[in-house]
Amino acid sequence: MTQPLLQSSIKSLPLINQGKVRDIYDIDAELHHIIPNHLTGIAPESVVADKSEHAQLGDRAIVVKKLKPLPIEAVVRGYLVGSGWKEYKQSGTVCGIPLPAGLQEASQLPEPIFTPSTKAELGTHDENITFAQTVDLVGAELAAKVRDSAIALYKAAAEYALTKGIIIADTKFEFGLDANGTLYLIDEALTPDSSRFWPADQYKVGSNPPSFDKQYVRDWLESTGWNKQPPAPELPADVAARTSEKYCEAYHQLTGKVI
Repeated sequence: MTQPLLQSSIKSLPLINQGKVRDIYDIDAELHHIIPNHLTGIAPESVVADKSEHAQLGDRAIVVKKLKPLPIEAVVRGYLVGSGWKEYKQSGTVCGIPLPAGLQEASQLPEPIFTPSTKAELGTHDENITFAQTVDLVGAELAAKVRDSAIALYKAAAEYALTKGIIIADTKFEFGLDANGTLYLIDEALTPDSSRFWPADQYKVGSNPPSFDKQYVRDWLESTGWNKQPPAPELPADVAARTSEKYCEAYHQLTGKVI
């Protein structure tokens, strides 16, 4: 297994951004059947000049196209859970979208719904926005294309995952534009960090199934009584290890490969 790297330090490339999940470096001045993606297929070690820094790349680095990210998170929900379930119990809606009466926790929605959010800065939280607000941010035509692309990606991924015994309850996509205005899928996609994975054989309507994703960390944080203000409590080694095991388990189940 590749050893965890908490922060990279590639001095031979200009650092663009260090975020919550990944570090982005500049190199120089595609679910492809649905929408092109930002992957180039270029070997990362071929663009990092200092060979002493290659060890940091491991299997974790990829070379991607330089695109302009859209200022939204394209969230798609296929099941009623989490904050969506809390809102539904109060108002019968999820992110302001009316849903049929009588649904239970973890119910599959009649159709996946697009529930975008803002992209939060480091240390802050994403905020749900309406489709109308998305239109205000990116324009009507682009907002519709993002919505339709995100739902199509979710449906294709959820259908595949189900054949591997995993339910994708919800997920988040990010999109960007090239210089010609072409829309691309960017950033991570369909990982335990950006999705809620459930084991299909443990799914039961009326309760929140055990999860392959970072819900394990969320549950531990809830048990500590943390008020969600910095500084956060230090994550115990056993919780970090168990979370890593769940991620690896999901990867193996979906791909048949072992990390």
